[in-house]
Parts: sequence; structure tokens; C-alpha cells
Amino acid sequence: MNDYVLIAAALLLLFSVLISKISDRFGVPTLLLFLILGMLAGSDGPGGIYFDNPAQAQFIGVIALVLILFSGGLDTEWRHIQPVLKEGLLLSTLGVLITAGVAGLCAHLLLDLSLTEGLLFGAIVSSTDAAAVFSVLRSRGIHLQGKLKPLLELESGSNDPMAVFLTLGLIQWLTQPNPSVGQMVGLFIQQMLIGAVLGLGMGRVMLFLINRLKLGYEGLYPVLTLSLVFLTYGVTAVLGGSGFLAVYMAGIVLGHYDFIHKRSLLRFHDGLAWLMQIAMFLTLGLLVFPSRLLPIVGGGCSAPPL
Repeated sequence: MNDYVLIAAALLLLFSVLISKISDRFGVPTLLLFLILGMLAGSDGPGGIYFDNPAQAQFIGVIALVLILFSGGLDTEWRHIQPVLKEGLLLSTLGVLITAGVAGLCAHLLLDLSLTEGLLFGAIVSSTDAAAVFSVLRSRGIHLQGKLKPLLELESGSNDPMAVFLTLGLIQWLTQPNPSVGQMVGLFIQQMLIGAVLGLGMGRVMLFLINRLKLGYEGLYPVLTLSLVFLTYGVTAVLGGSGFLAVYMAGIVLGHYDFIHKRSLLRFHDGLAWLMQIAMFLTLGLLVFPSRLLPIVGGGCSAPPL
């Protein structure tokens, strides 16, 4: 049985790599193709792979996004994002809030949801997907001028605390009789501050360890950085901060300095980020049952594009 699982996984990865040529040739978003491939491989498609485990999909998504964000931060030069720091933070906080409000109001009016339910829907879809943004911006056909590219990268890497704050706050609003607005605001500030501080600190720790340990084998350095990335996310999440923001900031700090085997580590994390993007969107595709979408496709099409 395990042999068939390995064959299926290998074929899905192989097809994902091959269909990326379609994206290069025709300009179709690569991640959309990965998602469609996952749907075709699922139980409603010719692949017939049954997968209906949202908890497992979430776990895969978290692991993937941690590595994607770290790689994105590692490739982001501080001198490029420093001039757009204020604008990026405004977009990742106030921009997400406005987007959630507009989308939530439209969902309330168009989809027959209560206002609170509509706002919860808006909060869930309000933040840009970092994996998709980094993938698009790093594709060969994208050449954005001026401050736009670093602004988009910074916003997509730092908008998770606001989205989490809005989503958890509105869930509390729906499930608790007297939710505390002060607690929700405190949660957001806590997520931002702890995530940023630990991310900056762990970036320095990574730099120190990579340059000072003097490992005997070059192949151990990727293992070292992987362990530190997951440690950064885990410790930050346990302490109540945004682990996603922390790993993104750690990547920016580390990428700002020179360190041992920098070129090979950048290539390793870039390749790993692609693997994680494929794995995440294939998993999301497998999780989709197209037959279950038919009853709600009208409401989905009438919702405003974000």
C-alpha cells in the first residue's frame, strides 16, 4: 500500500513540474494549475484519491506557509522594503480591515447572511495569500517597477495578524453573549508585537549560529536553518504571537547579511518553497469535492471578486 502512495505522490509532483511549463508558455497562474491538478486527482476526478481531512490539510498548509514565508523573507532585501514600511503596514492592517468590511457587507446583502456572519466571511477572505503573491512576483514574466513589488511582498507577509484577529474576534462575537472588544484589540497587538520582536531576534540568532558553528558538512546547513525556522514559528505561536510574521521577519533579517553558504542556502530554500507550494495547493485541490460546489456555485459567482 505504501508503495502505491509513493507512486501517486511522485506522479503528482512530476505532473506539477510539467504543467508549470503551461504557465510559462500561456501565462496561466501556476498555483491555479496545481489546484486543478489536485481536484482532478481527487475522489470526484479521474484520479480517485479520497481525501477529506481538513485538520490534516491545515497542518500541511501551516508547514508549507512557514517555509514559503521564510524563503520570501530571505529573498527580500531590507533596503527595498524600508522605504515602503509605513505603507505596507497600513495595507496589512487598515487595508485588511477595510477589505473585510466591504466583502462582509456584500456577503450580507448578496448571500442572505446575517451581518456578523457576512463580516466573518469577509475576514476569512480579506488577507492576500502569501504563497500566491510570492509565486506570482517571482515568475519570469513579472517585472514591477518602483516600490510596488516590495510593497506587495511586505503586505502579503505581514497581514496574517490582522486576519487572525478579525476572524477569531468575529467567531467570539457569534459564539459568546458578551464579547470583549478590548480583548480582541489586545490579541491583535500581542500577535504583532511578539511576532515582530521574536522574528527580528531569531533572525540574528540564525545568523550567529550559521556563521559560528563551523559544521563539518555543507549539507547540514540546510538542516540547521530548517530547524531554526520551525523553532521560530513554534516558540512564537506558543507565546501568543504570529508565527507567520516571525518567520518572515527572521528571513528578512538573515537575508540582509552575508553568511556561510548563502548562495546554496538561498537555492535550497527557493526549491523547498516551490515544493511546499505544490504540496499545499495539491492538498487543497484534493480537499475540494466539485460535486459539492454545484449547489453553491451561484452564490460564489455573485460574490464580489477580491
